[in-house]
Amino acid sequence: MEARQNRDVWVVVVDALGGDFCAGTSPDSLRAVSQDSARLDSLRVARAIAEIEKPVVCAIQGAARDQGMEIALACDLRVADSTATFSLSQALFGSMPWDGGTQRLPRLVGRSRAVEMLLTGREIESGQALEYGLVNEVVGAGEAASRAMELASDIARHGPIALRYLKEAVNSGLDGTLERGLRLEADLSFLLQSTDDRREGIASFLERRRARYGGE
Repeated sequence: MEARQNRDVWVVVVDALGGDFCAGTSPDSLRAVSQDSARLDSLRVARAIAEIEKPVVCAIQGAARDQGMEIALACDLRVADSTATFSLSQALFGSMPWDGGTQRLPRLVGRSRAVEMLLTGREIESGQALEYGLVNEVVGAGEAASRAMELASDIARHGPIALRYLKEAVNSGLDGTLERGLRLEADLSFLLQSTDDRREGIASFLERRRARYGGE
């Protein structure tokens, strides 16, 4: 993914054109690869997004269904507009999520709510998604993309190395024990102290000016 390699990209925004965010991979495409795990791996967009070390902000309008919802779950922050709906409906068709939905959803909303959504396949609206903690913010219809860009711009004012380390500390820490997470936090904080960005952050604070980070 180009965004991962481009050093000039500090924050990534995932958006979609049209009335719906994403209705998922078509049944025909899934049938074509159902017996070939290697080809199925090529369709795992959510995994590719989750592997981006930089912060990822998602703008959601209309339906985020099945793999479309899994893509949204793989992002770090989610802004939904008032038209947004969310569902993992695979169980209704004798299938199940295959791009991280069963793992990322309970980490966001808790086991009970995640299992309910997965087993029933029911759709929830943006207000309930906010209540569940599935999205960070709900805005008016048609405003998700502009709000996501605004949020990304705010984040991009901070040091890019610190942003990557923060994301790594949270994501990796959740997968292990508290002790292991604290050790990782300490290690990353120590590494950060040796960067030019950290020195620039201190200088800008003392000089009461906006920091000029370079990602080094």
